[in-house]
Amino acid sequence: MCGIVGLVGPAIQSAATLGPALHLLRRRGPDSEGRWSTPGIALGHRRLAVIDRSHAADQPMVDPLGRGVLVYNGELYNDPDLRRDLGAHGWSFRTRSDTETILAALIQWGPHALARMRGMFSLAFFDPATHTLLLARDPLGIKPLYWTHADDRLAFASELPALLSLGLVRPRPDPVTVSAYLTTIRTTLDQRTLYDGVRTLLPGHWLSLDVRNPSETRQVRRFHTPAAASPPDPTEIPAATRECVRRSILAHLRSDVPTCSLLSGGLDSTIVCSVAAEAAADLRTYAAGARGEAADTDLSFAARLAASRGWTHHEAIVTPEGFAERWPAMVADLGVPLSTPNEVAINAVARLLRSEGCIVALSGEGADELFAGYEAPMRSAAAYFESGGTDAPAFLLAEAAWVPTAVKPEVLLPDALSDAHADAELIAHYRELFALASRQDSDPLQATLRVVQQTNLTGLLQRLDTAMMLEGVEGRTPFADVHVAAFANALPLRSKFDPRVAGPAGSKIALRQAFADAVPPEILSRPKSSFPLPFQQWMAPLAPSLRSSDFIRSWFSRAAIETVAAHPAQLWRLAWPMLNLALWAETSLRTPHALSDLSPAAQTR
Repeated sequence: MCGIVGLVGPAIQSAATLGPALHLLRRRGPDSEGRWSTPGIALGHRRLAVIDRSHAADQPMVDPLGRGVLVYNGELYNDPDLRRDLGAHGWSFRTRSDTETILAALIQWGPHALARMRGMFSLAFFDPATHTLLLARDPLGIKPLYWTHADDRLAFASELPALLSLGLVRPRPDPVTVSAYLTTIRTTLDQRTLYDGVRTLLPGHWLSLDVRNPSETRQVRRFHTPAAASPPDPTEIPAATRECVRRSILAHLRSDVPTCSLLSGGLDSTIVCSVAAEAAADLRTYAAGARGEAADTDLSFAARLAASRGWTHHEAIVTPEGFAERWPAMVADLGVPLSTPNEVAINAVARLLRSEGCIVALSGEGADELFAGYEAPMRSAAAYFESGGTDAPAFLLAEAAWVPTAVKPEVLLPDALSDAHADAELIAHYRELFALASRQDSDPLQATLRVVQQTNLTGLLQRLDTAMMLEGVEGRTPFADVHVAAFANALPLRSKFDPRVAGPAGSKIALRQAFADAVPPEILSRPKSSFPLPFQQWMAPLAPSLRSSDFIRSWFSRAAIETVAAHPAQLWRLAWPMLNLALWAETSLRTPHALSDLSPAAQTR
């Protein structure tokens, strides 16, 4: 787990210019820093040493025969299998590091190696013989990778502040993505980011270019992982599900550093912890939350479960004061607004477990998207299709919206809404996703689940990655695994979700059946919850800042600003994204040229 950064272009002669970016990535990689350059390209790396902690595994890693150079962020869970395959081609290895395995695989197979890799990764591989740079990102988007270009130069990095520090683009907002964020609370829209001219490499894609002429040779392609075998016989689905998930959890335990598991007291984290405890008798578990009223439900469920299993359990308690402090600090460090309030809780628990010596933490993210765990939205979709609904993309977008597209003319200034093209790109994106999903699944409800995967999963995984890497902690997600995803997508819908079954039992059916003997009944029947915080009440101290924010005044009507500033708890769906955008503009766009480019409204106000 690390941070990577690079510059490409004919004028690039050394890696010295990567210094500020590497400094900004120090939290992702606190253990070592490395740089490498040759005319036309400079690569940088910050390392969090997890597998083979010796300096022989440091990066950038250069092939001894000069056939390639690699910077890589992630973990490879099928490392032994790939080493065996490479051994058949004459490869031998000097380290235990999966970085060396990936370097050899890319030299041996080129981009075709990507489909062989089971893990989470973003990487940059340079082939000196062809002067080709390859950038790639794992199929589920667990690890982030951003890039931008200007004239004959291209830059990439694991985090946006590091990328922006390289100076290729000015930190100006992209109005289309800003408006999409208001609706989806996601900081990207397809390839677009909140920064104009900055792109994210999509999950499961690779970008290649000739470093001698990057602007003319750039191409982006998608790579495909092997499809799952035919679904098992219905009577065998619970056993097959258990075996598939169990294998993934055990594979995700590979580590040379102390490892623990997050425990929310829900189904998914209970499964992860129960299987992990098979291999780690002294399992340490961690939960986060707030005290008082119903907010400590996760904490109480997790504590009781851990006590009953003999796990060493710890709690990170988030207070209103701590929330008000960490929220703005995280926005400043990450260079983007937060997506969901529980990112603060995830960061708090990461800080605690790191202080107690843990470096790797397992988590249950991904189970809901793959096994249909979002009960209420799935029931709403089922009712919509049952009633004859035909515009699924519009329904899905409106159903999950924080600020619906239809409401924006009432709260946004006309110029801002025009800059955002009235969400035309956002709407088109959802239509494209549903069209693709419908070609894969004729059942509209199954297609809906695929769209939920496409829209929710990458943002969810990014949330975990960024919140934990701020503390130098590697988050691992055994459910969000290419083998588990292929297996889950091959299952019939009724083995995952059945609207005829009342309550939580109608969702994640295969998982509930597969682990019925490992999960207490009170957790099997418990509604979904994940480190919730009473953020609606906690936003009040920051709400008055909306009135003084140049960015907010350039986007929102005076009436909307005054109403939300006065009543943030009641209007929390609008207050949360507005306050996040205000914090983002204050910390990441505070340059004269950035503020002058907020929107036409800012220039004519």
